[in-house]
Amino acid sequence: MTNKIYEYKDDQDWYVGVWDVYGGIYSLIKDPLDLEFMDLARIFRDEENGFPITITVMRWSSNFRLLSFIVEILNAEAGRNLEVIQRQGALLLVENGQLLHVELPKEGVDVEAFFETSKVRETLLIATRNEGKTKEFRAIFDKLGYDVENLNDYPDLPEVAETGMTFEENARLKAETISKLTGKMVLADDSGLKVDVLGGLPGVWSARFAGVGATDQENNAKLLHELAMVFELKDRSAQFHTTLVVASPGKESLVVEADWPGYINFEPKGENGFGYDPLFLVGETGKSSAELTLEEKNSQSHRALAVKKLLEVFPSWQSKPSL
Repeated sequence: MTNKIYEYKDDQDWYVGVWDVYGGIYSLIKDPLDLEFMDLARIFRDEENGFPITITVMRWSSNFRLLSFIVEILNAEAGRNLEVIQRQGALLLVENGQLLHVELPKEGVDVEAFFETSKVRETLLIATRNEGKTKEFRAIFDKLGYDVENLNDYPDLPEVAETGMTFEENARLKAETISKLTGKMVLADDSGLKVDVLGGLPGVWSARFAGVGATDQENNAKLLHELAMVFELKDRSAQFHTTLVVASPGKESLVVEADWPGYINFEPKGENGFGYDPLFLVGETGKSSAELTLEEKNSQSHRALAVKKLLEVFPSWQSKPSL
């Protein structure tokens, strides 16, 4: 027994747990929890110690989050190999290929949709052909019980023109169009650089600021030219922006967005990254995005912040019934 304290906390959920003898679930919120804890206690019960976890719930919005928190402690402390899988709004508790428990939403699930495939895990299609980006999303959504594909798995799909005037419009175009064509759940993103003194430009035109087919070097040169008469760094404030849209047939699309604040430097710095990274000074650090390691960038960037927001709301969105 380690007595190690575990904690999960975001804007919507907050749990504290400890591996203990004769534990239980204690809630500090008014609304009752709707997980079937009697069934779970039977599954997790240790003959010697009973239900071996004490958990205090300070905030709660997601059954998936709470059940995953319990499973995390059990896997770490009891050597279990439990996995929580979302399927059509239901939660499946699986261990070594064996289904131990099914948690259904109050409104139930569509029977035909639930049993339409023999695969236990659902698939999320990322609207990109970039394998590096796909690898990042695969690592994230594997923990949520999803297999991840990208557009390279569907070579016959047409390219979706990004004709929107906003990041959300472009991300919606990609996600919702591909979801309709494939019948699958699709995640799309649109990202770019917004410079305040330029009224938010280059914005959705970031990749083609210097013209269609422009190189990163040409886009950077164009940006420096546009800011040539802005002599104070404080006046060169900017944000990298990302909008993520998840679309699924019969559901209202899920939209999250995030900004990474900083400034535009007077000259490029650093050899890493791509796009405007050599010119973008991160916050007040004086360090360009191109001077960060990939790990450092992925822990704080606009895309990282957007994904964090997505993970906070995705389980509750997925559990909502179709329209």
